Amino acid sequence: MPAEHGLRSRTRDLFSRPFRKKGTIPLTSYLRTYRIGDYVDIKVNGAVHRGMPHKFYHGRTGQVWNVTKRAIGVEVNKQVGNRIIKKRIHVRIEHIQPSRCKEEDFKLRKKTNDQLKAEARQEARSSAQRGSQRDLNLVSWWKVQPLKLLHLFPMMSSMT
Repeated sequence: MPAEHGLRSRTRDLFSRPFRKKGTIPLTSYLRTYRIGDYVDIKVNGAVHRGMPHKFYHGRTGQVWNVTKRAIGVEVNKQVGNRIIKKRIHVRIEHIQPSRCKEEDFKLRKKTNDQLKAEARQEARSSAQRGSQRDLNLVSWWKVQPLKLLHLFPMMSSMT
């Protein structure tokens, strides 16, 4: 394990750009409108070093509390010891994207999962929310029938 504990230590893969996503940054990241109260995901873009948040915040979801010219103020929960603190950080707009945590399909899935949990609690059983485990598909090599070989021969060409 490396001994250095710098600001960007152990971020070789974390901040690297994905495969086939290198090069110029799409304009949509600059043209999006963020408003106070919106939920955003912090996803660090390694090509832009300015306004880059600390590696701890990469992949976190927060709420917008301030909008400036080139950056967005995001409020993120951070566990410190035995308590959770609301941290307010400014992140440049290249490093954030709108969160999908408040979309209708997510809310609907959450609501149905809560109903399943409530029903399971009444029946005193565990609830399977992600679907049950599939049955095993065992194949025994001694039970497999050998295939009959089919001989194919080339046809004479009609061009001659």
